[in-house]
Amino acid sequence: MPASLRSLTAATLAGAALLSGWLVAAQSERSLADEPQAKPENAPAAEVIERRLYSGKVVDVREALAKRGIKSFDEFKGQVALETADGRLLPIVPDWRGRAFYQDERLRNRAVDLIGFQKAGVPYLQVLMVFTFDEQGSRQYTDYWCDICAIPMYEIKPCDCCQADIRLRFQPQELPADLSTDPGTRP
Repeated sequence: MPASLRSLTAATLAGAALLSGWLVAAQSERSLADEPQAKPENAPAAEVIERRLYSGKVVDVREALAKRGIKSFDEFKGQVALETADGRLLPIVPDWRGRAFYQDERLRNRAVDLIGFQKAGVPYLQVLMVFTFDEQGSRQYTDYWCDICAIPMYEIKPCDCCQADIRLRFQPQELPADLSTDPGTRP
């Protein structure tokens, strides 16, 4: 048998053995995955997070506190909160969606509807969707858009794909139907 045929046969047999071993391992992993897993005794119960509608305007925290006669120092510089119709301040988490309010002043001091949630015992609002209102009072879904790649983004930065500049985008859109409303946030 020629050497090239011997090495091809050896490679084929090694590949078949590897595939066979992989199939056995995959089957045993599937069997383990199909079995109910015991929950540790001290594991917390699964938390149900309810998306709510929060309305108001996003403001600079230092300015909002000053209007209420509260002096604050530089540690609050740059922090933002949703000011509700009933005067509450809900600080916004600067995560993947809330971060836009920290970066883009065009999103502040204007009427907004925010879809988000608050966890029990935490005053911070985590934003999932942003709606702003135009001059005629029409609700607009708000995000950032790359005209080249046609992909949405949620903060000011170069496009994730082509690195070009992106633009603030407004699209008329109704709110999702399955929302609860945060008491005191509707004007």
